[in-house]
Amino acid sequence: MGNEKILVIDDSPEILTLFSEYLRAEGFEVDTSADGASGIEMVDKKTYDLIISDLKMPGMDGMKVLEFAMEHSPDSICIILTGYGTVKNAVEAIKMGAFDYLTKPVKMDEIMVTLRRALEYRSLKMENINLKNQLKKKYKFENIIGDHEKMQKVFEIVEKVADTDSTILILGESGTGKELIAKAIHYNSYRRERPFVPVNCAAIPSELLESELFGHEKGAFTNAIRTRIGRFELANGGTVFLDEIGDMNPLLQSKLLRVLQEKQFERVGGIKTIKTDIRIIAATHQDLKQAVQQKKFREDLYYRLNVIPIRVPPLRERRSDIPLLAHHFLDHFNRSKKKRIRAIEEGAMQALIGYDWPGNVRELENTIERVVILMDHDIIAAPDLPEKFHALPPPEPAQTVEIPEEGISLDSAVNEFEKNLILQALMKTGWVKNKAARLLNLNRTTLIEKIKRQNLQRPDN
Repeated sequence: MGNEKILVIDDSPEILTLFSEYLRAEGFEVDTSADGASGIEMVDKKTYDLIISDLKMPGMDGMKVLEFAMEHSPDSICIILTGYGTVKNAVEAIKMGAFDYLTKPVKMDEIMVTLRRALEYRSLKMENINLKNQLKKKYKFENIIGDHEKMQKVFEIVEKVADTDSTILILGESGTGKELIAKAIHYNSYRRERPFVPVNCAAIPSELLESELFGHEKGAFTNAIRTRIGRFELANGGTVFLDEIGDMNPLLQSKLLRVLQEKQFERVGGIKTIKTDIRIIAATHQDLKQAVQQKKFREDLYYRLNVIPIRVPPLRERRSDIPLLAHHFLDHFNRSKKKRIRAIEEGAMQALIGYDWPGNVRELENTIERVVILMDHDIIAAPDLPEKFHALPPPEPAQTVEIPEEGISLDSAVNEFEKNLILQALMKTGWVKNKAARLLNLNRTTLIEKIKRQNLQRPDN
């Protein structure tokens, strides 16, 4: 702590001299003002970590200074100085947003305790804001990697539903990134400042899941030695993500239905009804329609959850995204593992594209991490990949397209074919557009226009 900028506002020259000399000796940068009006002007022109203002001053008093600072410099921490007879006013200042108040005559050792506590609070506050901003940036849906048409449809739905309260059901195989989609929805909604609380319904034994979700009262069952708050209560105002909802037992399904319908519940062993304001996003790799038919999942809960379904396609259905994802993970693990692997050789990339990825994006991420850790040279070649990639049949030609029974969009198929060819050319040439244009027998300007139209970006950008 030190070098923080502090503004002291007081109509007493002695107070200003005392504060400025003492705080500068402690390593702080100090400005002073003899009245509220000039103090406000200084706050308007400069950002201060801490503002210390006298409460009673001629003209503009400390309450006006506090009000201005709260609106125009919300990251500043305010401390009020007050005489014995105006403590009641100082309490009102705290209600308005002041961190604390100090009474005159001032004792600098006491003031330093309060001052350092205030600056520690500000540091934690700014750290929390930065973490939230990082989360918002990380989970912007446009940062989720996928240029394939099927992923673009997912992004379109996420963009439309994020800032609503609609219940979402995310469907997809394990490893496709269902939780990533759920976080993108939460952090792009008006609930973004409130908690995102994930619960893996398959990982928690069914006899414990009820307490995990709803909490319990002391003595509700053996070993319930204290009252515990459940996930629904913790998430109030935010989002609960119920992963693998298909594994929830029927008794809990009926209780969850009540939360969805009435926005209230009781803790296990409790009689007090607790109201909650949460959004529920559920996910599963199971076929819930089939589970309903088999009487393993409540039909009424299914329709409550399935307000807006989002299907995340498996990686084998969007093979054109594999190069983008592979380079993204390569860049990530180069940084985290302190490696300098420059590229993925064409043969290795074709092996990655030709593999079916039963573990989906998670398996691809783990594969790249393994290769990066074990590599002792700077270009990934086919022999560097795990053994399961060595005997793969060659991938089907890009132009092979199977027409489904319901038909196909020719424009979309041609667009996807063009995108794949451009990506291959760019990868072969290390994203040197002149060379890629020659491979495709195109003018460089034509290629650049197509790259822009396809919204293609180099993975390490």
